[in-house]
Amino acid sequence: MCGLLEKREKFPLTPPWKRGIQGDLQVKKRRRAEGMKKKDPRPEAAKKIVLVGNPNVGKSVVFNYLTGKYVVVSNYPGTTVEVSHGTTKWRGKNITVLDTPGVNSLLPTSEDEIVTRNILLNEKDALIVQVADAKNLRRSLLISSQLAEMGLPFLLVLNMEDEARERGIKINYQELSSLTGARAISTVATQKKNLEKITEELGDLREATLNISYPPALEEAVSQIADFLPEENISPRSIAIMLLSGDKSLKRWLHARLPESRVNEIEAVRRSCQAGFDQPISYLINQARLEKVDEIVRRVTIINPIKRKRLSTRIGELSVHPFWGVVILIGAVYLLYQVIGVFGAGVAVDFMEETVFGEYINPFFLRWTERLVPVAWLRDLLVGQYGLLTMARTYAFALILPIITFFFIAFGLMEDSGYLPRLAVMSNKIFRLIGLNGKAILPMILGLGCATMATLTTRILESKRDRIIVTLLLALGVPCSAQMAVIFGMLSGFSPMLVVLWGGVVGLVLAVVGYLAARYLPGESSDFVLELPPIRLPRIGNILIKTLSRIEWYLKEAVPLFALSTFILFILDRAEILIHIENGAAPFIKGVLGLPAETTQAFLIGFLRRDYGAAGLLALARVHALSAEQILVAIVTLTLFVPCLANFLVIVKERGWKIGVAISGFILAVAFTVGGLLNLILKITGFKI
Repeated sequence: MCGLLEKREKFPLTPPWKRGIQGDLQVKKRRRAEGMKKKDPRPEAAKKIVLVGNPNVGKSVVFNYLTGKYVVVSNYPGTTVEVSHGTTKWRGKNITVLDTPGVNSLLPTSEDEIVTRNILLNEKDALIVQVADAKNLRRSLLISSQLAEMGLPFLLVLNMEDEARERGIKINYQELSSLTGARAISTVATQKKNLEKITEELGDLREATLNISYPPALEEAVSQIADFLPEENISPRSIAIMLLSGDKSLKRWLHARLPESRVNEIEAVRRSCQAGFDQPISYLINQARLEKVDEIVRRVTIINPIKRKRLSTRIGELSVHPFWGVVILIGAVYLLYQVIGVFGAGVAVDFMEETVFGEYINPFFLRWTERLVPVAWLRDLLVGQYGLLTMARTYAFALILPIITFFFIAFGLMEDSGYLPRLAVMSNKIFRLIGLNGKAILPMILGLGCATMATLTTRILESKRDRIIVTLLLALGVPCSAQMAVIFGMLSGFSPMLVVLWGGVVGLVLAVVGYLAARYLPGESSDFVLELPPIRLPRIGNILIKTLSRIEWYLKEAVPLFALSTFILFILDRAEILIHIENGAAPFIKGVLGLPAETTQAFLIGFLRRDYGAAGLLALARVHALSAEQILVAIVTLTLFVPCLANFLVIVKERGWKIGVAISGFILAVAFTVGGLLNLILKITGFKI
């Protein structure tokens, strides 16, 4: 026996909790036995198309095909996970299409998987399309088995059929449909092959007949828990299996629908059941699913051996080789820096800032504002030192937009070519030293362009703990390209030793802080599971669509924050708060860091904009107001200084006020502690650069 649950004869029809269980248990049992719980698969009732599938299976390409340009990207309520939604024409009417985050299981272990599961739980009258990888049928059918368990009719779209064929994999689609009960079609999304069949087949969805049998003790516990669950969009059986597996993400959902006593009884069943097994219940459930999936895969696939490896296959193998993989990794990172840091942050930014905005746009606004706005303070707000039409617009469009655009192009090339997961794999060992995984390299590289945007991209990391650590490291010691350009300009007139010392101190601080954060921050590190797609030639059309979509995201997410931060600067300046802060901090800067009082303004401006703070130090260096040793202390402290205002606002937006303030306070303490210690060591040792 897997646990006893006392069954009551009657259950109140109008309980005091929200959306309580309707009817008594006997009625619910009878209804399920009569098949009344089955989801109505009639297409005329459909209001949405929901795309579901593993990561990197081509869901986004299918989504773009269905929706065209009518695409909106938004956060799922209560999360920072993005869900794309657009519209498509189907049966003469507009219907919403949702592109859910990629998942490896519908028993969620990450925020992405929670969002996808919740969409399936809450979206009624939806047509489900599972986009799957034809060359990895086992992994795909694991998702199919869970959709079938939920009682959701779905269409199985096996994408990348061409790549499966190149690997000698042949699938019997008719037999697959027979064994799963779901219609199955093959597509090559990047070539738009057979994509038109998706909307054609949606009109004839059937409830899947793929059933998983678990050990008797588990089946008994599932039945007991399911008897006490309310009717929902997905089957009570599937919810019961999630609860039995220890799915904590359903806790709030459960408490909103059941009284505390019933929740405790369900937990008692789970504990009693677990006591009867040595392995975790979630493991046993997954094994049962895999056994069924493996049986289906054996019956529907034929694999013909490939005599000769393709060039792309060989390149893919070399990219994760212990030696050549490192060589390729260094080359890839170098190219990224050249494209983003040199061309994007150098050539493109210089052209936009000095020519487009410096010679045309800003003079235009200055000229017409002087003519049309007689009120002095309003004129300053628009085109003054902290003007919304000058500083905010220049920052967002002349400084950041070129960097972001080239990053998105480079990111799209790596993503479309299949190298992006390999980049993460090769850097995984390095990031494991500080408790992260290889996916962290992506926002860290973007941080060399703009830490504000890099903070937004930490959403790709699965766990909250990992996102906080990377956000902390980005804000602490990853200089943006504009700041780095000014710093290198300052260091160019001194010994190369100054560059080495600066990089060494900052790198050591990042490593130590990352290690300590990984050790003491609560939460677990996310598992590093990545499917390695084949290396392929990128398609320009796909890259353009993705780049334009991401630029639109930048314009909506980040540009308003630049405008807000500029407005805050204007208020602080007009209220003369900035000058008071500067005067109050000057004695500390001089006494602890051993720097002239004039550097106080550089640090203050550094909070507002990092590169402006570095520019202030550069101006002092050019008039020989700083020695080489003082320059080292100053640039180390400024590099480790608090995030700029725009980045701070993004941290607050992504992580919340408490974490935003805590990160900023911690960084401020670290920056001045390291700067003060460095100054003390240089004085005691008498070291000269």
